[in-house]
Amino acid sequence: MEYRVAMRGLTAVGALFIFAACGIMPTSGPDATDVRAQRSDTSLQYGVVPLTPESISILAKYEPKGLAGAFRDSRPPAQIRFGVGDVVSVTIFEAQAGGLFIPAEAGVRPGNFVQIPDQTVDNDGNISVPFAGTIRAAGLTSVQIQNEIVQRIRNRAIDPQVVVNLAQQRTSLVSVLGDVNAPVRYPAASSGARDRLLDAITRAGGIKSQGYESWVTLERNGRRATAPIGNLVCEPKNNIYVQPGDQIFVYREPQRFLAFGASGQQGQFAFEAWRISLAEAVAKAGGVSDGQGDPGSVFLYRREPREVAAMLGVDVSKHPGETVPVIFSVSFRDPGGYFLATKVWMRHEDVIFVANAPAVEVTKFLVYLNIIMATGGNAINITNDALILRNNIRSLR
Repeated sequence: MEYRVAMRGLTAVGALFIFAACGIMPTSGPDATDVRAQRSDTSLQYGVVPLTPESISILAKYEPKGLAGAFRDSRPPAQIRFGVGDVVSVTIFEAQAGGLFIPAEAGVRPGNFVQIPDQTVDNDGNISVPFAGTIRAAGLTSVQIQNEIVQRIRNRAIDPQVVVNLAQQRTSLVSVLGDVNAPVRYPAASSGARDRLLDAITRAGGIKSQGYESWVTLERNGRRATAPIGNLVCEPKNNIYVQPGDQIFVYREPQRFLAFGASGQQGQFAFEAWRISLAEAVAKAGGVSDGQGDPGSVFLYRREPREVAAMLGVDVSKHPGETVPVIFSVSFRDPGGYFLATKVWMRHEDVIFVANAPAVEVTKFLVYLNIIMATGGNAINITNDALILRNNIRSLR
């Protein structure tokens, strides 16, 4: 009787383990079927997009364009304009002596010009010129100021000509700071108005760190954009002209991605280059584990701008934010999958996940089942031994 009770108990336990096996077995991440079915135990919704030539073309078209995309004006900087605090030098020439500024007596003074003492553009943006009065200077070029002074004195001086120079430039400066060897703030005009970003960084002594882990942030007129410095070197269109008032900040931040699941190695990996492809990233993580991974289920997790996600076919109505969580899937069982993976550029903090092969889950279940059966067999043997012991005790009596 006791034997039958033990067998019924073991059978029940075994059935319980069989039905619960999928939930209790250890695993390195979600099943590939759950990812593709967009199942989630949280409220976070995401889209799943297969990597195809069409989706890769969309990603390439809308890949972040760096500084050139943020600051579309690729023209060289315009003429430097005076600002409040700049020191201005004004020289006035007359065609002959006896005019407004040049005395009629010969030999009294050399030359046919007069130098007005240097003066600072005041808080109202003005300078003062004798016989011309208050002249607007802030926001104007030297030519515009010259023409205004000539217009004011032309009826009083003899064929006047005016030269306006910037004696000390205290505005229209370019600042380069951060992870550079010699942070500097220099006048844009006196250092050459056609400087580009790399020229400005060179004036600051160049970068301190490796190029592939250095970033450049440009702030201009209240707008800000950031790009790897390699982006400026390898894509010259991003090496845009420096404008007066620009602030350039260089900092070090190694780009990295995360790898989980059945990849050869799991963890955090540095790009060690200014950009790498998905194929290179999978290789850095040790590839797909030969004894565990499913090469047909390689996933790339990242956030995409809302408009890009919509073009990729994701239902963006479920996502109220500006970016949408997207999982890209690619099969390395397909020989063409490797070519597709070489066309997708990784981004900072991207996540790669390789799902387990279905056979791995079956093997884990069989191992668990074997443990259960072995445990049940041990329980039966213990029960039999107990019955034999009991019978022996009875026979002794």
